Amino acid sequence: MEDPTLSAPSLSPVARALLRGDPTHPQLMGEALFSPYGRGTLVIVRLVGLPVPGFLGLHIHEKGDCSTGGDVPFAQAGGHYDPHGVPHPWHAGDLPPLLALSDGVALLAVYTDRFRPSDVIGKAIIVHDMPDDFHSQPSGSSGGRIACGVIQSI
Repeated sequence: MEDPTLSAPSLSPVARALLRGDPTHPQLMGEALFSPYGRGTLVIVRLVGLPVPGFLGLHIHEKGDCSTGGDVPFAQAGGHYDPHGVPHPWHAGDLPPLLALSDGVALLAVYTDRFRPSDVIGKAIIVHDMPDDFHSQPSGSSGGRIACGVIQSI
């Protein structure tokens, strides 16, 4: 008997985050789309206005608060989404790095079986200004938070 969780999905997103840059990156904007796929999620991230070419950290954070007040933009989003209490880079919210091209554009499509779209609704997705080093604890030493969006059901 065929496993229905592995049948061809429609790839229609069920959740979305509109990303906006912090006050020092007002030109940065984009979206993240979350579609159920197999036993996990297909995540598609599209961004424009990134400040420099190169790799940037990308993570789901535990709280859906993209406040920019205070000394650290988006600090209210908390740490990485980690429902299982595992070390970085094995948090459910740890995603592969984005590659920003010289024109400030990035596109990422990735499958993860660490969460389903319903698990991350109400959480934040954050772009960092440095690449994740995949070993520093607790968050990969990926630098400042330059863009944030709250994941919402659509």
